[in-house]
Amino acid sequence: MDELDGVSLSSLDAPLGDGLGVTKGDLVTYLSAVADRMLPGLAGRPLSVMRVRPGQAPFMQRNVSKGAPQWVRTVPVWAAGAHREVHQVLCDDRRTLIWLANQRAVEFHVPFLRVGEPEPTGLVLDLDPPEGADFRAVVAVAGLVRRALEDAGLTGAVKTSGSKGVHVVVPLTGSSFEDVAAATRALAARTAALDPEVATTAYLKEDREGKVFVDSTRSGQGTVVAAYSPRVRPGLPVSFPVPWDRLGEVRPADFTVTTAPGLLGDTDPWSGSLPDPQALPTDLVAQGHTIPVARVQAMHEGKRRKRAAEAAGDA
Repeated sequence: MDELDGVSLSSLDAPLGDGLGVTKGDLVTYLSAVADRMLPGLAGRPLSVMRVRPGQAPFMQRNVSKGAPQWVRTVPVWAAGAHREVHQVLCDDRRTLIWLANQRAVEFHVPFLRVGEPEPTGLVLDLDPPEGADFRAVVAVAGLVRRALEDAGLTGAVKTSGSKGVHVVVPLTGSSFEDVAAATRALAARTAALDPEVATTAYLKEDREGKVFVDSTRSGQGTVVAAYSPRVRPGLPVSFPVPWDRLGEVRPADFTVTTAPGLLGDTDPWSGSLPDPQALPTDLVAQGHTIPVARVQAMHEGKRRKRAAEAAGDA
């Protein structure tokens, strides 16, 4: 059995999970290599992880694993979906990150909040392309997001999601969770209005008409995959920062657990690209409070359509 940073490691040569094409050791090696750059985005934030096991489907885990070492820090959080309190890991150091890697934790999802701080630290617009779309479609809409931000007097940084899309992140200060969520809705609406032929805020997939979805639902109390986090995809692509002027030159598959460390060298492009925290414009917040919450609106619309379909069937 091997050891790294005081953590006993096992099965490093075994496949990490089904169809991923990497070993557990590849994951451990990658997270060890990027730990110093990844940890600032994880520290102090209640962590949710996507874990894998050979022969099983990937699963999201919020509650700390049974038998976790005593030095693994956790924080109690009320889980509304489970109707109970869970204890989420606080990944503040390399040892905890390596322990999570040994648990086959692949994806690291964090909220825009730190324990003990009353205000959210930022917002994100998650751009999700339609099935089969080229990455250039996402790049085009990312440009619209940048314009919407500039028109509002804000700036953001962009990274690949590690899947098919991109995340535009805006560090913030001095706003409540409700106002940040509202501003995110307003920015999504302004983005789609710049070119409604290519961008949409429609939460229901059947309403998107082949356009890129500008998702405003991950801010506030939601989570987003952290910068440099791997994703559960073949080859383990990672969420990787890209300069705005180079976004059109890359593809998400360029950045994987095997290629990313060499591309990074000794640099930390994510911390270098993030602007200082900004205050939200009052007009943006006010507009957002007039826009319904997408998930709630979609839920009501789904129920309405179901009733209409049932009524038509009865007729």
